[in-house]
Amino acid sequence: MNTKKVLFAFGIVLLAVLAVVALLSLNKKEDNSLKIKVVTSFYPLYFFTSQITGDKAVVSNITPAGAEPHEYEPTARDMAQIESSNLLVLNGGGLEGWSENVQSNLNKDKTKVVVAGDGLTTKIIKEEGEHEEHAEEGHHHDGIDPHIWLSPILAKQMIDKIELGLSEIDPINSSYYKSNAEILKNKLSVLDEEFKNGLATCESKDIITSHAAFAYLASTYELNQVSIAGLSSEEEPSSKEMAEIAQFAKANNVKYIFFENLISPKLSETIAKEIGAQTLLLNPMEGLTDDEIKSGKDYFSEMRSNLVNLKIALQCK
Repeated sequence: MNTKKVLFAFGIVLLAVLAVVALLSLNKKEDNSLKIKVVTSFYPLYFFTSQITGDKAVVSNITPAGAEPHEYEPTARDMAQIESSNLLVLNGGGLEGWSENVQSNLNKDKTKVVVAGDGLTTKIIKEEGEHEEHAEEGHHHDGIDPHIWLSPILAKQMIDKIELGLSEIDPINSSYYKSNAEILKNKLSVLDEEFKNGLATCESKDIITSHAAFAYLASTYELNQVSIAGLSSEEEPSSKEMAEIAQFAKANNVKYIFFENLISPKLSETIAKEIGAQTLLLNPMEGLTDDEIKSGKDYFSEMRSNLVNLKIALQCK
């Protein structure tokens, strides 16, 4: 009899616990349904936006972890998510080939669009891939380099645009967004100082990269980018171009050839083998894998890893 009473009491307690858990779960779902919904096109924008919104919004990323944003095409599910969002954050500069079509079909009264790179994508990569020049503001060109987030200085301006968009659609939390944006920009200022100091006394300024993704980083810190492929990681350089890059590397005593994490290292390895150099990772931060994110990696950790590898390759003191 006592055993039955104990089991009955235990059952009552268990039911009460389950009821509380269910209620908390319901409240959480209700809380999320009241939050603004933000969709970003790829990882750096997702990271910046999430840091600004904190727990005040539900932020989703279109490009899957580890995918190449230049090549990704949104699915029907992605499109539905965009159409049901309050804010869509894009990079611009031709990074999202699908953006014009999506924007033309969006209900602008329901979904606001922020192009974080608006007015910042000023670098044009020539056909050879090694050189860049300033583009006219607002001039669309197939050779526009969209990788502005790799310059901490330009990233701060992207954050201002994202924060403004959030404050416009959610004015009640505008002071919260502004505060978080300032914290994030301060972190970027620290990162900028680390790059300036770390690259101040280097024997070389030449970086050979697998594709032309680092014009803004190079410009900010007075480096010379020589890219094996052009803006598209799918481009295959000719044997003549490969020979010219190898010749440049030998003439300038380049000891390391950079490769990237989301594309094949084959071209970089070919050049390195030919000139007796080594390879190092230079991450354009276009996407982190789920495992990398779970391990604690983020924009700042990967930018600092880039700095470490740049200092090795450029023989910085």
